[in-house]
Amino acid sequence: MSDRQLSPSPLLRGDDAILVVIDMQERLLPVISDKDKVIENIQKLVKFSRMIGLPIILTEQGNLGETNPEIRTLLKGVEPITKLEFDCFESPAFAEHVGQSGRNTLIIAGIEAHICVAQTALHALAHHRVHVVSDAVSSRSPHNREVALSRMRESGLTITSTEMVIFELLGKAGTDQFKEALKLVK
Repeated sequence: MSDRQLSPSPLLRGDDAILVVIDMQERLLPVISDKDKVIENIQKLVKFSRMIGLPIILTEQGNLGETNPEIRTLLKGVEPITKLEFDCFESPAFAEHVGQSGRNTLIIAGIEAHICVAQTALHALAHHRVHVVSDAVSSRSPHNREVALSRMRESGLTITSTEMVIFELLGKAGTDQFKEALKLVK
């Protein structure tokens, strides 16, 4: 955990955020509700994060195989943190990686919304600002996804969307990054 003070603004800042992609593994994806949309939005988030230099953490739940290849190919150089814990912060490697990042805001995407995503996000709330990307998380059942998003919102987490994340981090139009980001969202 960082000793830096949280910004009073609820808006995302690129110098204080990190993208966390949780357990987007091939073995689990076939049963995930709306998986194609989730994969597409995580690809957008990863491409955009790479474009602006936003750090990325990738986790993989033990015994569920490797990350989806469409996402994995975009994450060259990012070593996945393999864990058995549902709450990523219970994995010493994950907690250390977040702490060493010096970043106070987590942008969370992945599966399953009601298990690993929710437990990680709720745990993080005590020490971090947390944005859960609603159109980049899912579960096996739409009901569990909705319950998870509702619980996280009620607990004080920010529920956001892929485009909200992209445009908040951009901050303004007319830049080369803005032009590149438009290609992602169109």
